[in-house]
Amino acid sequence: QVQLVESGGGLVQAGGSLRLSCAASGRTFSSYFMGWFRQGPGKEREFVAGITYSGAWTYYADSVKGRFAISRDNAKNTVYLGMNTLKPEDTAVYYCAASRLTIPSRRSDDYDYWGQGTQVTGSS
Repeated sequence: QVQLVESGGGLVQAGGSLRLSCAASGRTFSSYFMGWFRQGPGKEREFVAGITYSGAWTYYADSVKGRFAISRDNAKNTVYLGMNTLKPEDTAVYYCAASRLTIPSRRSDDYDYWGQGTQVTGSS
């Protein structure tokens, strides 16, 4: 069982930056593939970024590639999402999620544990 708690959301002007954190409970954090998803107003939940167990490999949705960066610190049981050059369309509730799969996935159905979400609002 893994419990995830996100933090770091807020209101930011277009072009600004934020860093989200997701703290995980449990001693097996390093055995989970981690991902960030988001759900904007009136939209479906979508994949944002993922990172492998060791952090050696990351991948991103095309809409955030080059602007967002996912990272993890297994010693602190924490995964991060650095967001730069924020746009109004990045406005969403951001969720971190943990997957027990051994291969990376962009599908929300492949993730077993979810945080409660943190709101990010990009103003124009």
